[in-house]
Amino acid sequence: MRVALLTEGGYPYVLGDSASWCDRLVRGLGDHEFDLYALSRNRRQDAGGLLDLPRRVRRVRSAGLWGPPPERYRRTGPSRSERRRFAEHYQELVAAVCTADRSPAESASGSPELFARGLYGLAELARRTGGIAAELGSDTAVRILQAGCRAPGVFPAVHSARLPDLLTVVRALESMLRPLSLDWYGPAAPDRAGTTGLAAADLCHATSGGAAALPGLLAKRFFGVPLLVTEYRVGLREHHLAATAAGLSRPVRTLLASFHRQLAQEIYGQAALVTPGDGGARRWQARCGAPTARLRTVHPGLDAGAFTAPRKGEAAVPHPPAAPAAARTAADPGRTLLWVGPLEPAQDLVGLLRAFADVHRTEPDARLRLVAVPPDGPGRAPAPRRPAPEAAGGYPAHCRALAARLFGDDPGAPVTFAEVGGPTVPTLADAYAGGETVLFSSAVEDFPVRLVEAMFRARAVVAADVGAVREVVGGTGIVVPPHDPGAMAQAAVKLLRDPVRRSRMGAEGRARSLELFTAEQQIASFRGIYLELMSQWPVHRQGSYVPGTAEPFARPPEAHVPGRTAVQRSGGRQRPGRRAPSWAGRVRPPGNPTAATGLVSDRPAPQEPLAVAAAGSRSPQARRPETPLRSGEGDR
Repeated sequence: MRVALLTEGGYPYVLGDSASWCDRLVRGLGDHEFDLYALSRNRRQDAGGLLDLPRRVRRVRSAGLWGPPPERYRRTGPSRSERRRFAEHYQELVAAVCTADRSPAESASGSPELFARGLYGLAELARRTGGIAAELGSDTAVRILQAGCRAPGVFPAVHSARLPDLLTVVRALESMLRPLSLDWYGPAAPDRAGTTGLAAADLCHATSGGAAALPGLLAKRFFGVPLLVTEYRVGLREHHLAATAAGLSRPVRTLLASFHRQLAQEIYGQAALVTPGDGGARRWQARCGAPTARLRTVHPGLDAGAFTAPRKGEAAVPHPPAAPAAARTAADPGRTLLWVGPLEPAQDLVGLLRAFADVHRTEPDARLRLVAVPPDGPGRAPAPRRPAPEAAGGYPAHCRALAARLFGDDPGAPVTFAEVGGPTVPTLADAYAGGETVLFSSAVEDFPVRLVEAMFRARAVVAADVGAVREVVGGTGIVVPPHDPGAMAQAAVKLLRDPVRRSRMGAEGRARSLELFTAEQQIASFRGIYLELMSQWPVHRQGSYVPGTAEPFARPPEAHVPGRTAVQRSGGRQRPGRRAPSWAGRVRPPGNPTAATGLVSDRPAPQEPLAVAAAGSRSPQARRPETPLRSGEGDR
């Protein structure tokens, strides 16, 4: 089948958040073809270029959500009727955004219906006129928003909105609604390059919510293409974090939060299936109105091949319980605690160092090794996008100074620092080679990638209970409350004193991670979801779709087979000595299980007589089914 992969700030850009798992998905599903529709977030991402794409990617179409709208989206001199329709639909959208309706479960006459009416009205206008980007940023939009903020029944916070606040909101809405003016919604007929728009896609797969899923909403509205939404980081939660960190005024935060909430609600309501990455994302989506029957968790997958089982001497091999303390050395991996991650305030390294101070008082021969992962380097965890605090630039130096004050800075100090890519830790997998116990102290986390890597390496883990940590660890590690150095110190001491338990937890963690969090598991899940949606979703005939109606299974997924047929390989001429079957080129009525797909093939249809048999041969299949065979004829 042909899949339209919709991304925002991710694949296929080199500097994309979702580049890794999307690239594995495209390369792993070799029986499908992909068209990429990418939205970039900033100039730096565009300048970084694209990844090396496999041949099954038929086409890449990109557009930017940053800067002024491109000239091809601008409209000069719209007609009076177009201006009137734009004002009507934009008023509906603004009225829904400004309405003090905070519950997704309101009546059908509430703001969700008003929001959908305004959104799709603007989309129809943009498709008919060629684009409305200029109107979205015009003075008319500012005046409509100002009137909406003064209307009765709106959020109390928006009454105090001033002109700078209104301009900020209008610019943000123009950027988010820019996909309405794209030329991705053309006819299904191929162009000169043999490609098509979203109308010819069998499935739209949005790799995030928000602007990335907006083209999928329109493809479903215009052409009836089913929409699959995958959110490994909930876009609504990211917006709340980014708006708070950016220091926006209260009216701006209120209006943008309302817009993103109602857009998310519309996306979840129209999606055929929503696949969160963990239980936390699933709860966010359900709270925002996603039907629980359409939620299916698909855990992010990692490449387990880079994190092989520990080698002899570095693995969590149980040491003799009766081994004397004098025999333990500083190089003993059983006496070394590991931490791996980016040196950022969200990792709570200050609390980790204070926890190790308690450990060091009871276990003087214990060691702590801190391995920093470059923020933009390989192995970067997909953490939420949020601006770094002002003190983030000096945070690594602050951590080193605190370690020196607590434990000294001489070469024999119990705390050491390293960095992935350095002489002592050339690769990320080598970061887990120096110890048998890994501490995870993050205070803010979505899906703990570093924790899964440690489990791949059969390391016992002690982790703070944030994000999806408890879901990932299960019963194979120790989970402690966040921001509690004392609890983490007690758990670390228990593992340092019990090598048998440490080894058992490492083996159980590796088995759990290989079962649930590998790239193969993720690809297999999406392969099954693709086929399930294609088998259940009613399909329309191209060019005849009317919203709300469909002809079931008019175009089954097996009708589109990647590759070239025999006639196509021969340049349109039949090969000598071979003729197409009599049923080739005809599409049989739906409901016939042996219906032809319209492709010319060298083989006959199942349960069909051969149209032409080879000269001199007497094939049993060439006879009618009711004609009995004479004795021995089938062996000739």
